[in-house]
Amino acid sequence: MNQKEINELRRRFRADKSNISRIYGCFVNSKKEIITTIDSSLGMMKQEEAEIYLGRLKKCLSGAMGRNLIDIVFSTQQVVDSSEHQLLTRLRESHCQDDKARDELYGRIISVLDMEQSNYVILLAADAYDVPYRGSDDEDQADASAEVFNYFVCAVCPVKEPTADLRFFYDVNEFHVTSSGPILDNTAIGFLFPAFDDRSANIYNALYYARKPDELHDEVISAVFRTEPPMSAPTQRNAFHTALSDALEGECSYEVVQMVNEQLRERIAEHKESKDPEALTLSTREVETILRNGGVSEEHIEAFTKSVQSEFGEDAALMPGNLVDGKFEIVTPDVKITISPEYSYMVETKVINGHKYILIPADEGVEVNGVAVKIDAKQ
Repeated sequence: MNQKEINELRRRFRADKSNISRIYGCFVNSKKEIITTIDSSLGMMKQEEAEIYLGRLKKCLSGAMGRNLIDIVFSTQQVVDSSEHQLLTRLRESHCQDDKARDELYGRIISVLDMEQSNYVILLAADAYDVPYRGSDDEDQADASAEVFNYFVCAVCPVKEPTADLRFFYDVNEFHVTSSGPILDNTAIGFLFPAFDDRSANIYNALYYARKPDELHDEVISAVFRTEPPMSAPTQRNAFHTALSDALEGECSYEVVQMVNEQLRERIAEHKESKDPEALTLSTREVETILRNGGVSEEHIEAFTKSVQSEFGEDAALMPGNLVDGKFEIVTPDVKITISPEYSYMVETKVINGHKYILIPADEGVEVNGVAVKIDAKQ
C-alpha cells in the first residue's frame, strides 16, 4: 500500500462515511484473562463513544510506511492452505460476525502478547468500501464503482488504570476524592486485512501498525501471520551504521559519515517535495555511488555491500527515513554534541599539536547556561 491508498481508507473512519455497523472486542487483564467481550452497535452508541472507537481503529493506518506501518507478505502456500490465512479470511468474509473466528484471533494474540503487565482491549470492526471509479484525470466518480473492498481492522489498545483525585461535585458544592474508571488508551499495535493495493483487495498482504517503531511486538506478528517479523526501524538504522563503521574501517571519517547523512536527507526532502505516494527506497548500488563520490575505496565499498546484503538481503530496498535520525549527534567518551542536521557541515575535525579535536564555529551568540559570553580574540 502507498500513502495515497492509506489516506483514502483513513477518511472512511467516521460514522457518516464508513459501513462499519458493529464494534467487537474483548477486555484482557494482566493475567491474560478476558474480563468481558464487546459486541456493540455503532449506531446505538453516543456520538462521542462512536468517534473514540473509530479513532482507535483509524490509528492503525497512521505513521510512516516502513516505520510505523509494515507490509506483511503471505506466501502462495499460506494463501492456498494455512490456518492463519483461513482465519483472517473467515473474519473478512463474515464481516467479523463469526464469533468462533473472533475468539480464535483473540486467543492467538492473548497467548503471546506482552504488554508489560498492562490491561488492554482488542477491537475488531469490518467495513465494506464501495470504491469509486477513478478516471484518467485522477478524479473520483462517485456514481461509478470499481468494486466493493471488504476488509477488517484489528486494534490493540492499552487500558490506563484510574487515578484518584479531588473532583468538584456540583450537587453539594464540595470537592471529594474519587476516581474515574479504566481509560482506553491510544492504539499500540494493530493491522488491516487484506491490503488495499492499487485500490483493490490484495489477499497476499496485510498492513501491520506499531505506534512505537522499536516495539513491533514480533510475537504477535509470528502468532497471527506466521511470517518472519520484519526488521524494526531502529534495528535497520543500527545495522546500517554498523555496516558503515565495520566495513569502511579507517575510511569511516567524520566527513564520510556526514556526507552519507546529508545525501540521505536530501533524498528524503526531494521525495517529500515530489509528493510521491510510494515509500522512498534506495538500492545498495545507489548507496555505493554515494560512498564512491565521497572518496571511499572500492575495497571498502565492496565490504560495505556484503555487510548490508547480509543484514537486509541481497535485493535489499533500504528506506532512508529509517537510516538517519532527526538529529545529528556527535559522542565522545566524555562529551555529547547535538546539532541540527542542516548545520552538520559547520563541524570540523582537526589534529592540533598531536591531539584530535572537534571544532564548532562560535563567532556570535555564545551562551553558557543561559549567560551570554564573549570569546577573547587573543585566546
